Amino acid sequence: MRTAMAVRISRHCERAISRRAFTLIEVMMAVLVVGVAFVSLYIGFTQGFGTIQVARENLRATQILQEKMETIRLLSWDQITTASLPANNPFTFTNYFYPPDISGLAGIAYIGTRIFTNAPLNEGYSSDMKMVIFKLQWTSGNVVRQREMRTLVSQYGLHNYIYFGAQTNF
Repeated sequence: MRTAMAVRISRHCERAISRRAFTLIEVMMAVLVVGVAFVSLYIGFTQGFGTIQVARENLRATQILQEKMETIRLLSWDQITTASLPANNPFTFTNYFYPPDISGLAGIAYIGTRIFTNAPLNEGYSSDMKMVIFKLQWTSGNVVRQREMRTLVSQYGLHNYIYFGAQTNF
């Protein structure tokens, strides 16, 4: 009688253990869900880093364009209207994402051009104004990107006026 009772207990334990185990289908579904979650997380990180890189490149392009625009303020009207530009202010230029290191690597190359043209105005003072256009182009991955900045330059400057109001004798 003792052996029969031992057999019943062992069969009862086997049934309880088999009920607690996962089936192969349940395990495969769990692996699938975890795999999709990891792939989604990886894609999210990759796209996030790519977006940040494009934003950094755009910011650097804006900095380069702004720097070139600021140099226009240093030019005289004769230098703007004729081809007698200083040697340090060429019509085409190349700038880099960051300065070259010892090995000569400098990251992305920004290639720019400067164009002086007549102002798109019909007023009488249009001959006293010129339009300056800076165009910048660079390759990011396999995509060619470009930015442009324009401004008007006046022969007499922004605030070059004379006020002939009340005159006093000193």
